[in-house]
Amino acid sequence: MKPVIQIDGQTVDPHPAADVVETEPGSFSVLIGSSVFEVWASESHIALAGRRFEFSVEDPRAWKHGGAGGGVHGKASILAPMPGKVVRILVAVGDEVKQGQGILVVEAMKMQNEMKAPRDGRVTVIAVAVNASVTAGTLLAVVE
Repeated sequence: MKPVIQIDGQTVDPHPAADVVETEPGSFSVLIGSSVFEVWASESHIALAGRRFEFSVEDPRAWKHGGAGGGVHGKASILAPMPGKVVRILVAVGDEVKQGQGILVVEAMKMQNEMKAPRDGRVTVIAVAVNASVTAGTLLAVVE
């Protein structure tokens, strides 16, 4: 199953050969073939070539939750923000963690990025091993 992406209310398929790199928070460089596009994004809008579009992404694989407190219950997946290599795993499956506590470290472009727990909970999945190469969006761990 792939995510459902809507731009200005119309469902679109992502380009299969697009390479996306976040150049700074909210700013992305998109390479498709030999064309490069600069895209700026907020939570619900993107700007491309001077035009602003509303967008939403619904991942059918994502765990659904309800109610106002949904963000503090259930599963919280930790995903790789960019391609890199796992250099350290700081916790084990079954460990209790606090929000902001380091879970593992991914090295990308010679910088080490500590992936942190998005909330208090118990680590139920460590989906990678030390020295594993990961791509952007790869599941690293799950906190419940």
